[in-house]
Amino acid sequence: MTNGATDGASISVIVPANNEAGLIDRCLAALAESQLKGMGPVQVIVVANGCDDDTADRARVWAPRFDALGWDLQVLELAQGGKLAALNAGDAVARAPIRAYLDADVTLDPGLMAQIIRLLDSDKPLYASGRVRIVARGWVARAYARIWRQVPFMRHGVPGCGLFAVNTAGRARWDQFPDIISDDTFVRLSFAPQERLLAQAGYDWPIAEGMRALVRVRRRQDAGVDQIRETYPDLLVNEDSNHFPMRQKLDMALRAPVGFAIYSLVAIVSKRTRHRAQGWSRSR
Repeated sequence: MTNGATDGASISVIVPANNEAGLIDRCLAALAESQLKGMGPVQVIVVANGCDDDTADRARVWAPRFDALGWDLQVLELAQGGKLAALNAGDAVARAPIRAYLDADVTLDPGLMAQIIRLLDSDKPLYASGRVRIVARGWVARAYARIWRQVPFMRHGVPGCGLFAVNTAGRARWDQFPDIISDDTFVRLSFAPQERLLAQAGYDWPIAEGMRALVRVRRRQDAGVDQIRETYPDLLVNEDSNHFPMRQKLDMALRAPVGFAIYSLVAIVSKRTRHRAQGWSRSR
């Protein structure tokens, strides 16, 4: 690799996990299936933060599997919950030139990590992710997801929902993760659109179930964008997600009226109750 591995690791994968005992096995199993033969070992860092379940113990069970692959698994436990502190703790022990930040509810395609490593093999600052597949259960979430998948930013951009990665020069764009609601928005907007690369392989990213949960998550997503706008206005020059033509909205409303109504209602309620947003909220 042109940017040179440190201590032999080709990529450090940081997995913040708060009470993810029910999902961490699936996340790590998919990661272990990554097709990385000949690309160097992988450092996997699970940061169990504020857990009152057995997330950390379940993650440690995967150590023999990763050892057999020649990979290194570290499980850190933080007494205090909080995704940003977990990301910073993972960063503090990460050794590889490429760093991937992976939510514990995400499951990767086998070829995705190799594609990301190849895309980020550069001395130029770069950001990469895969093709996100929105996974929805329950009729309300499925109807909402049907519209969300068609939003131009989700179809044509590199949103990085639940997974994003940067190379050494890219990681130098910021120091520690700041105390913000939306870490993925902050990192994405730290790169110009032409610096964001999309791998062809994808991953599953689950969203919230039910109207109330969808509103809560959307409200915090919107509040996160507002916070970036107020706190880091210089990053907005890299925003590319606002172009959503009215003609396309009308076409979506005609083809999927129920989904469009739910999507619009969630957006309206979120806007009117934005003041209730607090802290970080994951997609589900």
